[in-house]
Amino acid sequence: MSSTQFDHVSVIKKANIFFDGKCISHSLVFPDQTRKTIGVIMPSTLTFGTDSPEVMEIIEGKCRARIGSDGEWKDYAAGQQFRVPGQSSFELEAFEPVHYVCHFSNQ
Repeated sequence: MSSTQFDHVSVIKKANIFFDGKCISHSLVFPDQTRKTIGVIMPSTLTFGTDSPEVMEIIEGKCRARIGSDGEWKDYAAGQQFRVPGQSSFELEAFEPVHYVCHFSNQ
Protein backbone atom coordinates (compact mmCIF):
# COMPACT_ATOMS: atom_id res chain seq x y z
CA MET A 1 0.00 0.00 0.00
CA SER A 2 2.97 2.33 -0.04
CA SER A 3 2.79 3.37 -3.71
CA THR A 4 2.78 7.12 -4.34
CA GLN A 5 0.22 6.92 -7.14
CA PHE A 6 -2.56 4.76 -8.55
CA ASP A 7 -2.53 3.90 -12.24
CA HIS A 8 -5.38 2.80 -14.52
CA VAL A 9 -8.29 3.97 -12.36
CA SER A 10 -11.56 5.76 -12.91
CA VAL A 11 -12.11 8.84 -10.77
CA ILE A 12 -15.58 9.98 -9.77
CA LYS A 13 -15.55 13.71 -10.54
CA LYS A 14 -17.88 14.84 -7.78
CA ALA A 15 -16.18 15.13 -4.40
CA ASN A 16 -17.49 13.46 -1.26
CA ILE A 17 -17.88 16.27 1.28
CA PHE A 18 -18.64 15.31 4.88
CA PHE A 19 -18.88 17.07 8.24
CA ASP A 20 -19.31 20.59 6.84
CA GLY A 21 -16.18 20.28 4.71
CA LYS A 22 -13.91 18.85 7.41
CA CYS A 23 -13.47 15.67 5.33
CA ILE A 24 -13.26 15.81 1.53
CA SER A 25 -12.45 12.83 -0.68
CA HIS A 26 -12.75 11.47 -4.20
CA SER A 27 -13.76 7.92 -5.09
CA LEU A 28 -11.51 5.73 -7.23
CA VAL A 29 -12.72 2.62 -9.06
CA PHE A 30 -10.15 0.09 -10.25
CA PRO A 31 -10.44 -2.23 -13.28
CA ASP A 32 -11.34 -5.15 -10.95
CA GLN A 33 -14.14 -2.95 -9.48
CA THR A 34 -12.43 -2.48 -6.10
CA ARG A 35 -12.97 0.96 -4.57
CA LYS A 36 -10.85 3.38 -2.63
CA THR A 37 -11.28 6.95 -1.53
CA ILE A 38 -8.45 9.44 -1.33
CA GLY A 39 -8.89 12.59 0.68
CA VAL A 40 -8.05 15.02 3.44
CA ILE A 41 -9.44 15.42 6.96
CA MET A 42 -8.99 18.86 8.46
CA PRO A 43 -8.14 19.28 12.17
CA SER A 44 -11.22 18.02 14.03
CA THR A 45 -12.68 14.96 15.75
CA LEU A 46 -15.07 13.01 13.53
CA THR A 47 -17.00 9.73 13.79
CA PHE A 48 -17.27 7.55 10.69
CA GLY A 49 -19.55 4.57 10.15
CA THR A 50 -18.50 1.59 8.04
CA ASP A 51 -20.56 -0.71 5.86
CA SER A 52 -17.73 -2.97 4.68
CA PRO A 53 -14.30 -3.56 6.25
CA GLU A 54 -11.86 -0.70 5.65
CA VAL A 55 -8.15 -0.02 5.91
CA MET A 56 -7.28 3.60 6.59
CA GLU A 57 -3.80 4.39 5.27
CA ILE A 58 -2.31 7.66 6.55
CA ILE A 59 -0.34 9.39 3.77
CA GLU A 60 0.57 12.58 5.62
CA GLY A 61 -0.32 14.21 8.92
CA LYS A 62 -0.83 13.08 12.50
CA CYS A 63 -3.99 11.77 14.11
CA ARG A 64 -5.34 9.33 16.60
CA ALA A 65 -8.16 6.87 16.11
CA ARG A 66 -10.46 4.77 18.24
CA ILE A 67 -12.18 1.80 16.63
CA GLY A 68 -15.64 1.19 18.04
CA SER A 69 -17.02 3.07 21.01
CA ASP A 70 -15.09 0.92 23.50
CA GLY A 71 -11.71 0.95 21.74
CA GLU A 72 -8.57 2.67 22.96
CA TRP A 73 -7.18 5.76 21.26
CA LYS A 74 -4.02 5.01 19.24
CA ASP A 75 -1.73 7.48 17.46
CA TYR A 76 -1.06 7.26 13.72
CA ALA A 77 1.22 9.17 11.35
CA ALA A 78 2.37 9.01 7.73
CA GLY A 79 3.13 5.46 6.62
CA GLN A 80 0.84 3.82 9.17
CA GLN A 81 -2.61 2.27 8.80
CA PHE A 82 -5.44 0.81 10.82
CA ARG A 83 -8.25 -1.63 10.08
CA VAL A 84 -11.92 -1.13 10.83
CA PRO A 85 -14.46 -3.98 10.68
CA GLY A 86 -17.58 -3.71 8.57
CA GLN A 87 -20.82 -2.62 10.23
CA SER A 88 -18.78 -0.70 12.78
CA SER A 89 -17.50 2.82 13.42
CA PHE A 90 -14.36 4.71 14.29
CA GLU A 91 -13.48 8.12 15.65
CA LEU A 92 -10.56 10.03 14.20
CA GLU A 93 -8.98 13.10 15.75
CA ALA A 94 -6.83 14.96 13.21
CA PHE A 95 -4.19 17.14 14.86
CA GLU A 96 -3.30 18.69 11.47
CA PRO A 97 -4.55 18.06 7.91
CA VAL A 98 -4.48 14.28 7.44
CA HIS A 99 -4.13 12.97 3.89
CA TYR A 100 -5.44 9.41 3.63
CA VAL A 101 -6.46 6.54 1.39
CA CYS A 102 -9.37 4.40 2.50
CA HIS A 103 -9.21 0.88 1.07
CA PHE A 104 -12.62 -0.81 1.00
CA SER A 105 -13.05 -4.57 1.18
CA ASN A 106 -15.88 -6.67 -0.21
CA GLN A 107 -15.37 -9.29 2.51
